[in-house]
Amino acid sequence: MKLHDLVPNPGSKKNKKRVGRGISAGQGKTAGRGTKGEGARSGQGGKAYRQGGNLPFYRRLPFMRGQGFTPRNQVTFNEVNLDQLTESFQSDVEVNPESLEKAHLLRDPRNPIVILGRGEIQVALKVRAHRVSASAKTKIEAAGGSVELIG
Repeated sequence: MKLHDLVPNPGSKKNKKRVGRGISAGQGKTAGRGTKGEGARSGQGGKAYRQGGNLPFYRRLPFMRGQGFTPRNQVTFNEVNLDQLTESFQSDVEVNPESLEKAHLLRDPRNPIVILGRGEIQVALKVRAHRVSASAKTKIEAAGGSVELIG
């Protein structure tokens, strides 16, 4: 076998269709674009949402007024309840953002923490959080613990 004997596999190479080269070539006159209409014209075609004269889909959807906006300075807190603290921590342990993260009680560790008063607490805990509800504070202090707010 020599280099001049090498040929590609049959069917692997296909010639490009040369459109608009006369009637005998098979793709003359309209060059495969049909007659008239958007597809026959040169250029980009219609807009992305154009639907040939129909009302575009995004304009057919119901229009909602007065839904307001999301405030930029809105703060989302990690909510932790007292019953979760009782399950995860023993007596005389400091509960702070790091220990809550280790216990997998925070959704997003970057957000501040609020302690809420659902459930009962029997163990004395030293709680350090960004916010503590009034009912949670009274329950923690009644159990012999202490509450400190982080700035």
